[in-house]
Amino acid sequence: MTDIGVLLAAYDEQMRGVPPNLPDGVHCEQDGPLLRIVGQFRGFISAPKDLGPDGVELDRLIARQRDYFAARGEAVEWKTRGHDRPDDLTERLRAAGFVPEEPETVLIGLADELATTQSRPDGIRIRQVTEDADMHRIAAMESTVWQQDWSWLADDLIGRVRTAPDEIRVLVAENDDEVVSAAWLVFRAGTEFASLWGGSTLPQWRGRGIYRALVAARAELAVARGVRYLQVDASPDSAPILRSLGLHAVTTTTPYVWSPPRTAETRAR
Repeated sequence: MTDIGVLLAAYDEQMRGVPPNLPDGVHCEQDGPLLRIVGQFRGFISAPKDLGPDGVELDRLIARQRDYFAARGEAVEWKTRGHDRPDDLTERLRAAGFVPEEPETVLIGLADELATTQSRPDGIRIRQVTEDADMHRIAAMESTVWQQDWSWLADDLIGRVRTAPDEIRVLVAENDDEVVSAAWLVFRAGTEFASLWGGSTLPQWRGRGIYRALVAARAELAVARGVRYLQVDASPDSAPILRSLGLHAVTTTTPYVWSPPRTAETRAR
């Protein structure tokens, strides 16, 4: 049987506070125990399992992150996990104006077990892409799925491919010339992990095994690189599929987001 404690310990040690490969224009800063990522569509805060500061000292640390991004006029996400310490971290984030988004499940699986041969769904071609035009096609598909403007995703993927082409693999699932789903695999240098991202599928193409095929395709790429673990933050829709494929739930993650107040001019638009 898989030891969930071993998986969680590896995750905490290798995937928290480790600077990823970042696109041009994005950089990391250390503030005490926190890793702050600056220059994306919103800021990002990564923290270790045990923060260390508590009470008033923790309040000051939280306020410092909020005020840093307030001065930039940007939102910021503080990524929490369900087993974080101190226990009142999320209460203190709320008190500082951070708002929780939907929780997700952190799942981890062994890459070689997930790289099983999957038949491609009828009418679907899966291929790796690197061209800017394909990243814009992916962003347009995501915008349709989520009914929001996801154009920022194209710039993010383009920047990642340009900055560290060996550390990301972007895959699309196509029917003729239409992108019906897309997903990417992000390697973490110096760790045994790679992360699964994306996987959103157009509503009319769901239930055909496309998501499963994209997981298997990325697992094959991970095994070829010697990756041991695959990790994903899964939505309630994706988590049951991933668990059926052999990934294991180790904790939860909830983004706490602070956003700049809307000005009177913005509200009037």
